[in-house]
Amino acid sequence: MASDTDKTDLQKHLPSLERIQQELGTAQSIDDFFGKEGIFARLFAHTLEHLLEAELTQQLGYERYEAKGRNSGNSRNGKRQRTLRTSAGDTRIQVPRDRNGEFQSPLLEKHRTGSNEIEEKIIALYAKGVSTRDIQETLAELYGIEVSASTISAITDKVWALVEEWQSRPLAAIYPILYLDALHLKLRRDGKVVTVAVYVVLGVDLEGHRDVLGHWVGDGAEGANFWLSVISDLQARGVQDVFIACMDGLTGFKEAVQAVFPQTVIQRCVIHQIRHSLRYVSWQDRKAFAADLKAIYQAATREEGEMNLRQLAAKWGGKYAIAVRSWENNWADLATMFDYPSEIRRLIYTTNRVEGYHRQLRKVTKSKGALPTVEAVRKLLFLAHRDITKKWTAPVPNWAHILNQLAIRFEGRFPV
Repeated sequence: MASDTDKTDLQKHLPSLERIQQELGTAQSIDDFFGKEGIFARLFAHTLEHLLEAELTQQLGYERYEAKGRNSGNSRNGKRQRTLRTSAGDTRIQVPRDRNGEFQSPLLEKHRTGSNEIEEKIIALYAKGVSTRDIQETLAELYGIEVSASTISAITDKVWALVEEWQSRPLAAIYPILYLDALHLKLRRDGKVVTVAVYVVLGVDLEGHRDVLGHWVGDGAEGANFWLSVISDLQARGVQDVFIACMDGLTGFKEAVQAVFPQTVIQRCVIHQIRHSLRYVSWQDRKAFAADLKAIYQAATREEGEMNLRQLAAKWGGKYAIAVRSWENNWADLATMFDYPSEIRRLIYTTNRVEGYHRQLRKVTKSKGALPTVEAVRKLLFLAHRDITKKWTAPVPNWAHILNQLAIRFEGRFPV
């Protein structure tokens, strides 16, 4: 830490108030203030040059032209020009030198464009979904450097250890609610561009906080076998029990979960079910059909919902048998929500929470086109995930009340 004497020596080299006022008095436009050759750029350079002179004086132990500097073993040796890149653009300064080449100011280290800073910028841009070409152009414009696509890839590959650590980290023993869904991306495989599913599991823990438990890139063999490997991975990482699993109707979801966690209650996503059944209803009847479906899933009780389902079958069964039969065949899993109070029902009747997460991931992936490898997919999704979940700090609203209801409903399985 600098002494009071050192501070006084430095302060006398700062630009005077009169100089600042003179500079400001010449300004005629906003560019005169903040442009590359503007007032603040000149003041910055002027101030930094004087601070460097003061530092060199302190190091040598004598002022310029003082007699005691003669035959001291070291002396000033002119200046060299250096360009610093600031938010206002390039600023040129004159850096004093000593004859022995020993002077190195920490001030310049602070303003040095180091590799760590550039790497952080590249990773941050990549995580936002900025294309490699746009990253290159941005770095060239801001820092005046050229970075190849392979260099960008090599830099982002440095996070791979974090990706693997995150994907294999230990998990909580109990998750009251899990949401399971899939996101589809383009991937190059064997010289072709194919669509692959990335399976995502989002959990709500006993504290009411959301947590994405992992990303699993599918191998093209969707179904019970793949989902069983995902759920088995969760078990291996410490998950012992899941109270309610919310999912859409894709093959194998229910079987995979209950093969590992047989006590888990399944809630089929009502929104997915509505979309599926409306595919079999002609356009002119969709509004009326959807209104009758609403009477089913917004019923106050299971009994009322079943009564409205029978009325749907009587009214539309002859014309749209497949749409009606889909609700009848899946009713046991669609009606799970009726066993719980309204606070829990609102949490589980759709997979909107994981789908909202997917929408944010798509903002990042849509500019990437087809990704070259599975590793590239996982790397990009992990970096995007870090940005998205920074805001996930608050628990589910009214969680204390919900937790009490879960404790009663799952008595014997709830930790005490």
